[in-house]
Amino acid sequence: MKSRNASGGLVYSTEFGRMCPQCRQPSSQCQCASVAAIPAGDGVVRVQRETKGRNGKAVTVVKGAPLGALELAQLGKQLKNACGSGGTVKDGVIEIQGDHCDQVIAILAQRGWVVKRAGG
Repeated sequence: MKSRNASGGLVYSTEFGRMCPQCRQPSSQCQCASVAAIPAGDGVVRVQRETKGRNGKAVTVVKGAPLGALELAQLGKQLKNACGSGGTVKDGVIEIQGDHCDQVIAILAQRGWVVKRAGG
């Protein structure tokens, strides 16, 4: 018989909704996301266009933004709205559908960050 900790525990409650599997608190009261450390980088935000593994379709990739998980998700939403396209935020990387490198670089430079265009 598996123990409760090995199986991950409660993930949904009808009273509170989604539950955090690490701290076992409701998602609205979860402390895990705020405690997560911002990855240390060199202070340069890199923007590049990728097509590899996407059947030739271009994707604008933003790496190295000095933000936590929640702030990174908000920045991704702002960039997607500004570019008028879809995208996602995964593993500390923002992906925006389409070739929007110049537009994204301009937006990030307005925030006062050092931005470089990476890749070819």
